[in-house]
Amino acid sequence: QVQLVESGGGLVQVGGSLRLSCAASGRVWRSDVMGWFRQAPGKEREFVASISDNSRSTDYADSVKGRFTISRDNAKNTAYLQMNSLNPEDTAVYYCAARRTYYLDRTYARVRDYEYWGQGTQVTVSS
Repeated sequence: QVQLVESGGGLVQVGGSLRLSCAASGRVWRSDVMGWFRQAPGKEREFVASISDNSRSTDYADSVKGRFTISRDNAKNTAYLQMNSLNPEDTAVYYCAARRTYYLDRTYARVRDYEYWGQGTQVTVSS
């Protein structure tokens, strides 16, 4: 079992930045793929970004490309999401997710691809 705990959410003004962290504990493997998703009120959970086990591959939703950066520190079992140029459409609960994989350089973009989820952290962008 893997436990994921997000932190770093909060209230920020339009154009501002936030850095989310996701700390993993339990049976964490270096080969776990990490992902970030978000869910706004009344909407389905949507993909934001994913990073492969070795950080060689990353993937982003079109809506965040060029503004968000996903990274990870395997020594700390922590993944990050740096969010810049935030706008009100980025307001949502952000979730960290993880899954096992035996394939190198893989990323995953679907909710059903992930086995483990954090409890979420709220990000609110005010105009």
